[in-house]
Amino acid sequence: MSSQSPAPSPVPPSSGGEPRKPRVAVVFGGRSSEHTISVVTAGAVLRAIDRDKYDVLPIGITSEGRWALTADEPERMAIADRVLPSVEGLAETAEGSVLLPVEQGNREVVYAEPGAVPKALGEVDVVFPMLHGPYGEDGTLQGLLELSGVPYVGAGVLASAVGMDKDYMKRVFASFGLPVGPYEVIRPREWEQDPAAARKKIVDFAGDHGWPVFVKPARAGSSIGISKVENLAGLDEAIEEARRHDPKILVEALLRGREIECGVLEFEDGPRASVPAEIPPVSTHDFYDFEAKYIDAADGVVPAPLTEEQTARVRELAVRAFEAVSCEGLVRADFFLLDSGEFVINEINTMPGFTPISMYPRMWEASGVSYPELVDRLIQAALRRPTGLR
Repeated sequence: MSSQSPAPSPVPPSSGGEPRKPRVAVVFGGRSSEHTISVVTAGAVLRAIDRDKYDVLPIGITSEGRWALTADEPERMAIADRVLPSVEGLAETAEGSVLLPVEQGNREVVYAEPGAVPKALGEVDVVFPMLHGPYGEDGTLQGLLELSGVPYVGAGVLASAVGMDKDYMKRVFASFGLPVGPYEVIRPREWEQDPAAARKKIVDFAGDHGWPVFVKPARAGSSIGISKVENLAGLDEAIEEARRHDPKILVEALLRGREIECGVLEFEDGPRASVPAEIPPVSTHDFYDFEAKYIDAADGVVPAPLTEEQTARVRELAVRAFEAVSCEGLVRADFFLLDSGEFVINEINTMPGFTPISMYPRMWEASGVSYPELVDRLIQAALRRPTGLR
């Protein structure tokens, strides 16, 4: 499936008129619950970017939202001895801020410290936003970059927003004829104004579809804030845990079957699907939660042991999901293969986990696209793509 990566797209020359390498700003961290995973992911990308082909500018966003200049030291961005990295631990100063342009056509990045003259860091040709969750993966950062006309890797404003909100994501999938499982939504006002009625709504849902149910934040990822609820006794605690991450929550029925994932990548001729992977049951965890994914490194099977017909079907559905949400760049699509043999799409992730051991890169490695080539293809796709309406 692999082919040679295209040559770098033209970029504006330096102020002296000399040709220069495209400059990639890798933006990571952020205000969401997935701050740590974003840092880990960015470290892997920084290691993989071809420095002979690109200049790189690492920019971290702290948990409080400060844009910080960080050292280009990816070895400090990994989980070591179960210690989770953060932008706060990587920032070069405790107060300096990186300022991105907000006017069309200006790509000059500036660094400002209190009491000092702002320092120009040079122009940025493309942003690689390695942010997971709200305030970065949900269309907010993408909107900022659209305002300034700076190209960026991955989905645009609409696709990012829809891909973040599991409620509207499922509505879009259903409208395009993609199979989705039973779910219920509890909006913030419902729980705040009448928790008894909201609780009854969930109990009625469980009465129709059975216990256990999964209670999760509507706009979060990395399995953060998810609880498997066996009965009414554990419901309120699960709701409060989900609401710690998002006031809007989703309740999903248990689907009995196998967990199958498939990657989609934008090539020059359009999106293509990778070989699929399977997430086997994790004996030490009740389900595929945060610790299983990132701390205990639960392994997936690549390629998934499926029939040719099943493989073709899930790859077709993955590309259809990519197109339904108007995605760009990349997507990981997560499915259940039910005992009946039917595939049901659970969700997509417009900026999936991206370390070399993450499922998305592993699926593409098995499809003939190495990790460095995957990173390069995403940057090149972003450089080819115009900003604005398209």
